[in-house]
Amino acid sequence: MGLEIYMNTAILLIGGNLGDRTGNLQKAVQLIAENAGEVLQTSALYQTAPWGAVDQPDYLNQGVEIRTSLDALTLLHTLLEIERKIGRIRQEKWGSRVIDIDLIFFNGEVHSLAELKVPHPRMHLRQFVLVPLLEIVPDYVHPVLHKTVRELAASTPDTLPVSRYRHSL
Repeated sequence: MGLEIYMNTAILLIGGNLGDRTGNLQKAVQLIAENAGEVLQTSALYQTAPWGAVDQPDYLNQGVEIRTSLDALTLLHTLLEIERKIGRIRQEKWGSRVIDIDLIFFNGEVHSLAELKVPHPRMHLRQFVLVPLLEIVPDYVHPVLHKTVRELAASTPDTLPVSRYRHSL
């Protein structure tokens, strides 16, 4: 009798606005596949103006859906280590970064710990999160707001433009 491993589904948003933005996103997806779980699908790349601190370069963002045997907290720690490997240095909130990997959803679960908040508490307020996720998981239901990604995208107050990047992977 073999051990059955329970697989979790996680929805991530990766992004960055420093260095080789496209290369950094590719490296992030590769390291996620090697260290966190099977990459099921990725969105195109989307370019967005910075949110928060606006005096910085535009961001590239990409939605990623994975299947993983890791629990939510272990996945978060793995994602933070991937950021570190790519060169992320945590400084100012909303500051420029080489890479950022956010855990947006995890199995439709709600986690409210000091270091882990899932679903991401501000995802429904940000077009740069919703547009890439709309491409890969439009019918995913937010476990707190009880609306699909499609419904959240249609009702977000964020008006920052998000455009498909011409060099999508």
